[in-house]
Amino acid sequence: MRTIKGAARTKAKRRLFRKVKGYRGGRGNLLRSAKETLVRAGQFAYRDRRVRRREFRKLWIIRINAAVRERGLRYSTFVHGLQKANIELDRKMLSEMAIHDPAAFDVVVEQVTEALSA
Repeated sequence: MRTIKGAARTKAKRRLFRKVKGYRGGRGNLLRSAKETLVRAGQFAYRDRRVRRREFRKLWIIRINAAVRERGLRYSTFVHGLQKANIELDRKMLSEMAIHDPAAFDVVVEQVTEALSA
């Protein structure tokens, strides 16, 4: 007896078309276009998750650099001082401190300058 996919194929198509709902033109209506578009969208999503991390790191570094230059240091020397002072705050936290809690950031900068001078 010959077997056909039947219900399974219909379910797979329905699942696919649910994912591409709202896509423009044939990309949301035609099976082959929808499949191709979905694959490509997945590649873009994968790539851009990494790009987003990269962009945030750049933003944090820019913020820290601006805050540290106001206090008379450069970013590279500040990071070196953090290592010397054994301060294990990541760039995200340092950036947030520089914006929302300048007093605490001043304390960190003082510790860094002491470690650099020692």
